[in-house]
Amino acid sequence: MADKIVIHGGIPLNGEVSISGAKNAALGILPAAILADTPMVIDNLPDIQDVNIYVTMLEKLGASLTREGDRLTVDPSGIRFENVDKIVEEATKLRASYYILGAFLSRFRKGRQPLPGGCPIGERPINLHIMAFESLGARVQITETMISMEADELNGADITFDPVSVGATINAMLASVKAKGTTVLRNAAKEPHVVDIANCLNLMGARISGAGTDTIKIKGVDSLRGVVYSVVPDQIQAGTYMIAAAATCGNILVRNIIPQHLESLTAKLREMGNEVTEYDDSIRVIGRRPLLPVNIKTMPHPGFPTDLQQPMGVLMCLAEGQSRITESIFEKRFEYVGQLVKMGADAHLRTENVAVFNGVDHLEGAVIEATDLRAGAAMVIAGLAAMGTTEVLNLEHIERGYVDLVENFRALGADIARVSG
Repeated sequence: MADKIVIHGGIPLNGEVSISGAKNAALGILPAAILADTPMVIDNLPDIQDVNIYVTMLEKLGASLTREGDRLTVDPSGIRFENVDKIVEEATKLRASYYILGAFLSRFRKGRQPLPGGCPIGERPINLHIMAFESLGARVQITETMISMEADELNGADITFDPVSVGATINAMLASVKAKGTTVLRNAAKEPHVVDIANCLNLMGARISGAGTDTIKIKGVDSLRGVVYSVVPDQIQAGTYMIAAAATCGNILVRNIIPQHLESLTAKLREMGNEVTEYDDSIRVIGRRPLLPVNIKTMPHPGFPTDLQQPMGVLMCLAEGQSRITESIFEKRFEYVGQLVKMGADAHLRTENVAVFNGVDHLEGAVIEATDLRAGAAMVIAGLAAMGTTEVLNLEHIERGYVDLVENFRALGADIARVSG
């Protein structure tokens, strides 16, 4: 039988936790290594399932790898285009596998890959990626299972994304850094990991300006070199522990973070009545009662991140009054609401993209499931805050994005364990 997490809840969490490198930044920096002419060293690489799948893909593509703790050395000199057929299994498991397409188009002027996998959180078409590749000069063919493309040459282009797309912005940067002339990305994503990937590429010799704004300019270069680069801290991991502190009436210092990346969450936690103190590279959250109701609408950065709305939904269950989440990014991010109802939550969907939470005195332990990666983290927080025993199933979702989640919560005083069968 599959493993599960067993939690005896109702214990305030106290202590310190240090945050690892960002999953979403790492998944763009790893394919950037494909573009280097010399070996690349990536530090602060999180030991999570999605990253490990990517590392396996690089190895199967022909890269020579050495991994020591959170440091990975990548020698891309042995990567060959014909090896793309060896990564079919991994590519279908991982949404971000599509960055291989942008990197291969840049390096080999061609790419081929199965349609990417990932969390079941609604339609996430790659039409904007294809549009960007075609604008640069690629000829793209798509079947039910495969994407193939090639280009005689790549030329800079003026590309507008509608709507904003983090993945397409990153893929367009990877594909255009060695194109002739200048590429302009309009309505570009502004997330911290987009900036981090641009910073990495610039250190490698790229000429990218405007990352973090809605207009990014890329002046093509002939070659990129390998560098030593440290992945930015993971704002979603950090936010998860901040919300857990509030949900359990705890006191947690979250270390190794960039507080500015978490301003939208900090504002909402304070609005609910929690105490939040920011330092240079850490944030302390002290949970207070009563919790006040809030409304949230997920938006591209710097708005409230969609990856934190599920953990916030747990906190809303414990607030006095009615709270509401409007999800504007993904259309299937409320499957976790049914799991919270099993725990005694008064929550329901008003529409497909609006969930309403009427506060209750407490949640009760129950057997619940992680319906996707971030919902899995939310279920763990719910179990930590609930009275009684909670069992969280479908752990494979959680392990895609969190380093040592159970161990970290145990170190903060939680009665939590991973149990086989």
